[in-house]
Amino acid sequence: MKDIEIIKGCLREDPACQKTLFERYAPKMFTVCRRYARHHMEAEDMMQDGFVKVFDNLEQFSFKGSFEGWIRRIMVNTALKHYRKSSFQKEQIGFEDYQTATVAPEAISALGEEEIMNLIANLPDGYRVVFNLYVLEGFSHQEIGEALKIAESTSRSQLVKARKMLQSRILQSLKIRI
Repeated sequence: MKDIEIIKGCLREDPACQKTLFERYAPKMFTVCRRYARHHMEAEDMMQDGFVKVFDNLEQFSFKGSFEGWIRRIMVNTALKHYRKSSFQKEQIGFEDYQTATVAPEAISALGEEEIMNLIANLPDGYRVVFNLYVLEGFSHQEIGEALKIAESTSRSQLVKARKMLQSRILQSLKIRI
């Protein structure tokens, strides 16, 4: 079934079309939510809230652009809303003495995708959210600042700190392997 048929069926509140839409997009959207959540259950909550918004606002999809992109944007915005509610929002960690060595590209390729995603997932909340928005979602620092209600310079600072922390953890991970 094509997306347009599924969307039209969902607008008619056809349960089979709703189930198909969810099953088609849930795995990818869970991955998006997982990047912003502290744990699996929180990601499930974000995704569930996101899909409620998708179904509630489906009539607003204009059939211009990617439907998956439209859903993804809803999931990211839902995750950010959860993040802003979180008591961990103002988390600050003083890691000023990072190793400043760069990580060689071949070192990163030695790590699997799962390991890299785990390293990102274990960043402090503020670092992780800014890193995901900038690197994976393609937001500008201005957009991140507006979305998180922080200064643009704070977004830049959080990104620099996230990258340094990831470099340090990647180097540490590679040392353990040797």
